[in-house]
Amino acid sequence: MKSIRHYLESELKLLVNEQKSRVVHVEKCSFLGFTFKRGKIRWTDKAFQKFKRRIKELTGRSWRVSMDYRMMKLGQYLRGWINYFGIAEYYNPIPGIDEWIRRRLRMCYWKQWRYVRTKVRNLLKLGTNKRQAILSSLSRKSYWHLSRSFATQTGMTNEWLEKQGLVSVKKLWSRIHYPATAR
Repeated sequence: MKSIRHYLESELKLLVNEQKSRVVHVEKCSFLGFTFKRGKIRWTDKAFQKFKRRIKELTGRSWRVSMDYRMMKLGQYLRGWINYFGIAEYYNPIPGIDEWIRRRLRMCYWKQWRYVRTKVRNLLKLGTNKRQAILSSLSRKSYWHLSRSFATQTGMTNEWLEKQGLVSVKKLWSRIHYPATAR
C-alpha cells in the first residue's frame, strides 16, 4: 500500500483517504454496483438485493394504485436498471427474475379483484376453464400461492401481461447483448 500511496501522491498529486482505500484482488473489489467473477463483469449481491427490494415495493399488494400506474412505474424501473446493469455478462438469474415479476403481478391482480364473483368473471373472460376458475376463486389459500395456480396461469398468460404493459427483463437484456437478433 505504501508504494501505491507514494505513487498516487507524488506522481499523480492525488490525496489518498486511507479509510476508504484498499488494495485487494480484483475479484474481491466492487465499484458502483459491479464486481468481477471469473473474468466476467457482474452486478454485486448488494445491488441485486436492492433491485429485488424495489421490485417488491412496486408490486406490493397493499400499494393502492391502478395497475396501469404500477405497470408504468415498474417498466420505468426495469428499463433503468437493465440499462445500467445490462453490461453485466451474468444471464443465469434473468429468466428467474422474469418469472418472479410475472408471479408478483398475478398476485396483485388477484388481490385487486377481491371478490369471488369478480375473480370468476375475469378468469372466464381471459379464457380459463369454468371449473378451475371457480375452484381457484373459492380457495382460501394466500394470494402468493394462488398466483401460481393453473387457473391464474391459463387466464393471466405471459402474453396477456405483456399487453397490460409488463416489460420483459429477458428481452431487455437480450437487446443489449444481441442487438441484431432481438426483436
